[in-house]
Amino acid sequence: MTPTASSRFFALVFSCLILLAASNAQAAVPSGMLAGDNPSLAPMLDEALPAVVNVVVTGKPQQMPDNPLFNDPFFRRFFDMPDQQQQRRAPRQPTAAGSGVIVDAGKGYVLTNHHVVKDAEKIVVRLNDNREYDAELIGDDPETDIAVLQIDADDSLTELPIADSDNLRVGDFVVAIGNPFGLRQTVTSGIVSGLGRHGLGNRYEDFIQTDASINPGNSGGALVNLKGELVGINSAILSRTGGNIGIGFAIPSNLVNSVYTQIAETGEVQRARLGVVGQNLTSDLASAFDLDITQGVVVAQVMDDSPAARAGIEERDVITHVNGKKINDFSELANAIGLRSPGEKVTVSLIRNGKKREVKATLANAQDLAATDTAGDTGTDLAPGLEGATFGPITEDNPLAGEVEGVVVKNVERASAAARAGLRPDDVITSINRQPISDVSQLSELAGPDVKQLLLHVRRGNGALFLLIR
Repeated sequence: MTPTASSRFFALVFSCLILLAASNAQAAVPSGMLAGDNPSLAPMLDEALPAVVNVVVTGKPQQMPDNPLFNDPFFRRFFDMPDQQQQRRAPRQPTAAGSGVIVDAGKGYVLTNHHVVKDAEKIVVRLNDNREYDAELIGDDPETDIAVLQIDADDSLTELPIADSDNLRVGDFVVAIGNPFGLRQTVTSGIVSGLGRHGLGNRYEDFIQTDASINPGNSGGALVNLKGELVGINSAILSRTGGNIGIGFAIPSNLVNSVYTQIAETGEVQRARLGVVGQNLTSDLASAFDLDITQGVVVAQVMDDSPAARAGIEERDVITHVNGKKINDFSELANAIGLRSPGEKVTVSLIRNGKKREVKATLANAQDLAATDTAGDTGTDLAPGLEGATFGPITEDNPLAGEVEGVVVKNVERASAAARAGLRPDDVITSINRQPISDVSQLSELAGPDVKQLLLHVRRGNGALFLLIR
């Protein structure tokens, strides 16, 4: 294939991809991108680029470590090091560079990542036309890695419209804009590789995964759709070397907008809480509860006088939806509740004893919610899965005394069956196979040597969980 024919071939392939994207109303391509013989992202980028900025951070002064070797005159002369007095007069000031997105041109609000501006002494925002402004940190939220800056610009600014990230689908085309490695106004393109990613270290996570190249310095920059709308804030990469390998992550715009709105209005983020301790519904737990579903959250504990308690949610309920949105695991439940504001009302769908129910709860502010027998040898008197543990009554010195009824795990031998099952000393077992217990005799009755499966409800410190032992 000749170079000219090759160029025409790839132009035709790109045209087909653009036309396919245009057929999707959620990723419609502006008509200007299809004009002429060379389909291009340039018309969209002409509108979007001025809204993406460079964020330069100067950190707090840092003294060099007090190493006794540095006090040796010969050592200092040999390596041409300044004397200690000079060093104290001119401490090092680390700098960092990231990206940001203007989302309100009138008020000068700029979004970026918390990790870009944390511990900053001075923040400067540089626009793509080289104008520079000192920025004020209006507020930040480490739990979502979002920060809101404000600049006082004399001239007009350009803002990015915020899209509904719930409309994103795997395969949608996206463009990442930022300042990687200090290179100004860099654009890369790709697709949405995955949705709902979590486990990257933030408390509230719902990352968009993309193969659009994201590198150091891109943090806080924009992930846009082909309309030039903000669908995410670039935040992290998965890499063994620090460079891009095609796995980047962006915080979805709906999560960003929720945090941004609160910070812009009050300067802080107030978390809502339902007041439950839960765990993912596994296939084993579903079997133990006689359920034909394997996705949801099992309620292990309901906090006293919490929204959940007032709504009638009980231990062993399985939460499946919040406001009609499916809940697959506890991370999704945490997002569905924690990203709302205190005082909001939610409808919680759950399954109790195999029957579907709906309850309504008014969420509370997270800051307002805080969770004489002798010990007997298990021996052959209890199920094999409890081998290696000893049990006894709840004594007065136990923090849960008077709060719950159950049996205390007094000791667990290392590498024993009980240890492998997850039991720990000071755990309080409150029920076995959904039957409440209050003393060791009931433990022996319900967890005898012939019982092949145990579903234990355990109180551990301020929390609670279910353990399935076979």
